[in-house]
Amino acid sequence: MSDVSPVTPVNLLGLSLPKLEAFFESIGEKKFRAAQVVKWIHQQGVTDIDAMTNLAKPLREKLKAIAEVRPPIITFQGDSEDGTRKWLMQVDGGSSIETVFIPEGDRGTLCVSSQVGCSLDCSFCATGKQGFNKNLTAAEIIGQVFLAAKSFGLPIKESQKRAVTNVVMMGMGEPLLNFEPVLDAMSLMMEDQAYGLSKRRVTLSTSGVVPALDRLGEATDVALAVSLHAPNDALRNELVPINRKYPLAQLLDSIRRYLDRLGERRAVTFEYTMLKGINDSDEQARELSRLAKTVRCKINLIPFNPFPGTQYEVSSRNRIYAFQRILLNDGHVVTVRKTRGDDIDAACGQLAGQVADKTKRSSRYIQLRDVTSPVPH
Repeated sequence: MSDVSPVTPVNLLGLSLPKLEAFFESIGEKKFRAAQVVKWIHQQGVTDIDAMTNLAKPLREKLKAIAEVRPPIITFQGDSEDGTRKWLMQVDGGSSIETVFIPEGDRGTLCVSSQVGCSLDCSFCATGKQGFNKNLTAAEIIGQVFLAAKSFGLPIKESQKRAVTNVVMMGMGEPLLNFEPVLDAMSLMMEDQAYGLSKRRVTLSTSGVVPALDRLGEATDVALAVSLHAPNDALRNELVPINRKYPLAQLLDSIRRYLDRLGERRAVTFEYTMLKGINDSDEQARELSRLAKTVRCKINLIPFNPFPGTQYEVSSRNRIYAFQRILLNDGHVVTVRKTRGDDIDAACGQLAGQVADKTKRSSRYIQLRDVTSPVPH
């Protein structure tokens, strides 16, 4: 028996173009090979190294010995009546993540996960109640884009055929708590040799991890969305617990710094989930308006999507539109998000996946749910 440990193959799927160039140079090959391989993987959907026919056979043999192209495994696909599609994908370790595609006219938005579960425990989010297991690798993040785009046909990068036109880092997890892999994956989304999405069509959504947001501004210029959900610290501390560490004043300062790097025409999108009797009063709308006037922003009002055992209810349609009118009358750009995919539990806030929870939060939540709520059928 040999004492030599097997070498773990390098997953080429998750390497950004600069990192793939460095990889080829490290094995004594020309770095231009990286662009060829990126095109094979991300534009042609190829996972078989032998199929990369513009690479010499000796190079293909070398790559097969030390590398692989391995996306997550699709274990379920569900299609909603409204055209929304949800995938359950298994990642290393056995846990699963959820990825959602939402078509809207000529626009196709893919909602991508960055973690298995989430550690932030926002009180109205199904993902948060599942607890946290691990950060996804760059290959597991971009692999969601790879599999979704591939499911709609090849070649992936042909504008007249492209299904995925926008990507939002709004799935399971807090992207800024998985910084480097998320950055590498977004780099591939915007890479001309890969998916070629513009920086305005890749959006990172954060609950407000201020130090990482400042760092993000030094590394990229993707569109920014912030999960606000409350117009003041007292309420946001309850709904979005990370606010206790980075309160609104610090968060808004960080957002302004990010936007200042992008130029005067860029704005943040504030996401605001409408919770009946919690954050939807006229006075809270006026308070949100005052806050929003301090930063270049758009406001997206999101009807709450219930999940089993939650204590919250969605605001009525009339209440949501009354809230919107107050903001519109104050000169803000305000949209009300149309609920999509709720018949397959793919709507905003419903993503839960299958998480081997390291925090034990999910078991505590299930026990609490069982004593406070009827068992759903």
